[in-house]
Amino acid sequence: MSAYKVLEMSNNLPIRTNKPVHSGKVRSVYWLTAEDSRRLIKEKKYNIPESSELGIMVISDRISAFECIWHGEGGMNGVPGKGASLNAISNHWFKLFREKGLADNHILDTPHPLVWIVQRARPVMIEAIARNYITGSMWRSYTKGEREFCGIKIAEGLTRDSKLPELLITPSTKGIMTGTPGIPEIDDVNVSRTDIENHFKAFQFNSKEDIVLYEKLLTEGFRVIESALASTGQIFVDTKFEFGYVKDVSGNDKLIYMDEVGTPDSSRLWDAKEYAAGNIVENSKEGFRKMLMAHFPDPDILTNKDRMAERVLLAKNLLPQSILLDVSKTYTGIAETITGRKIEISDDPKGEIIAILKNQYDLID
Repeated sequence: MSAYKVLEMSNNLPIRTNKPVHSGKVRSVYWLTAEDSRRLIKEKKYNIPESSELGIMVISDRISAFECIWHGEGGMNGVPGKGASLNAISNHWFKLFREKGLADNHILDTPHPLVWIVQRARPVMIEAIARNYITGSMWRSYTKGEREFCGIKIAEGLTRDSKLPELLITPSTKGIMTGTPGIPEIDDVNVSRTDIENHFKAFQFNSKEDIVLYEKLLTEGFRVIESALASTGQIFVDTKFEFGYVKDVSGNDKLIYMDEVGTPDSSRLWDAKEYAAGNIVENSKEGFRKMLMAHFPDPDILTNKDRMAERVLLAKNLLPQSILLDVSKTYTGIAETITGRKIEISDDPKGEIIAILKNQYDLID
């Protein structure tokens, strides 16, 4: 067995809830009972309405790529330090956004490096993507002759990994939009601003004016992170933000940042010095994707959606521990660079989380 401790599963904790655990590829959310939500809001003096629903969001150390979860040899079923790194980076950026007067977020408390206590938000059904360089899937589409992305026309003559003339907002759907004219009923499909304006209620915006606000918060948030990363020798290439609505203490809706922001999972980050020398050195999950492409003899399986069944079988292969340890160095290294703090890797993450939520929050039966 591996000597490295990871939190492989985040959806099997004995946290008190009367609803199904919402489990994604990396994070799980336990929605608290109305009684526990009200109690914690009072005890911890969270500045939100007493009727708000709270959730315990637990991040695992699992790593997903190409829509699959990957595992390592020797029982290393995750990346050491990955979850703590993602939470630390998001906490850092959310705090900076608040200090810059941009917008609030859904996080109320961080009891453990792998845990957030959050206010339940009503999500906007958009993956809000901002691109500063042409790379990845956008470059692949560009080489096939596409010159319009999400209703935005792109200039001819661009070169791979070059900076775009301006920051592009290229949104896609969050989940499947059913019964929405002009929008295919599949997850993660690109949409134009006109699509969003025409169907703003279906995307769960309160008003068309909030479309302008989300674009403002996306752009300003991007620039805040870009500037901060530049001072550490990093290039902020592209990223995904998510937004939602919560009630403020007066009971009014407010648009907030939610999920995670500016992390190696949701963004591409490049080493600026290496980029100036003509090299791409990834400080994000894109580096892991490239490792997978190089590791397997037929990388088309990883990128071709028509070969998904083969990909699922491929992901059952155990990766060398060296690959996951390299990813660990990337995640913990960039987190420590951004936050200025060391990422501690727990010897017993599950036990620590249970003890804290039991003794300090009375949420374990």
